[in-house]
Amino acid sequence: MMKQLLVMLVMFLPLQAGASELKIATWNLDWLTTRAAGDPELPADVTPRTDADFARLAAYAQELKADLVAIEEVDGSGAAAKVFPRALYSIHMTRDHVVQRVGIVVRRGLRYDVNPDVTALAEKHLRSGADITLHLASGDLRVLAVHLKKGCRDVPLARARSRACRELKEQVAPLEAWIEARKDAGEAFIVLGDFNRWMDGRDTFVAALREAAPLVRATEGHSSPCWGSESFIDHILAGGAAADWMQPATLKVLVYRETERAWKDRLSDHCPVSVELSVPN
Repeated sequence: MMKQLLVMLVMFLPLQAGASELKIATWNLDWLTTRAAGDPELPADVTPRTDADFARLAAYAQELKADLVAIEEVDGSGAAAKVFPRALYSIHMTRDHVVQRVGIVVRRGLRYDVNPDVTALAEKHLRSGADITLHLASGDLRVLAVHLKKGCRDVPLARARSRACRELKEQVAPLEAWIEARKDAGEAFIVLGDFNRWMDGRDTFVAALREAAPLVRATEGHSSPCWGSESFIDHILAGGAAADWMQPATLKVLVYRETERAWKDRLSDHCPVSVELSVPN
């Protein structure tokens, strides 16, 4: 089946009776940091954002209007707050001692508890998963935000020979364990973020995760219009009761209006990807 190019204008499905809309998103912010240029923790080709760049990103965050956003490649809560103001959002970041950290941003008014970081994903100086429990009117939603190993987008795991593919393959087991624990506990759950993996067709990576529990992937059957048509590597997966809550027809990519190549560095090489959940009241 040919993939369909996702467009910004989509038809929204009617919410179920007695349900509330919850918009969730994932956004890799591409080395978002407040460090100065030349900082030894930054690669030589990374140019920190200007105040004007932060302001543009904050405007896109306001346009996104998400209730919960998984964020990747963010250098702590201070940098995140320049895009997601603390007056409007609560920010949770992993405790990793790296510049490219993972976090979860939650709209003020929603309650959540922080669970321990999924540090098993961070072996070999990679990134832990950010894990929270969001408290909704009808019950809890467990949320895991991830940023997985780069460099193995489509190689079958059984043929993992390169270092990148071997390290990505090693991240499967901790993800499976987390997903299986949610299934065994009967929890509604979401796993979202930058998986650095195409999951199209008979992808062995997502197939391995689905051995732990049935999963619905919002991006399935689509390609992304971010910076031109491309396969998704940012995904939103739902399991347990959340698989029924997810409304795949509401999938959106917030494409930047700035199209010149220089803006890819000043904004991000990833666009925000969002979907809505119809959560029973």
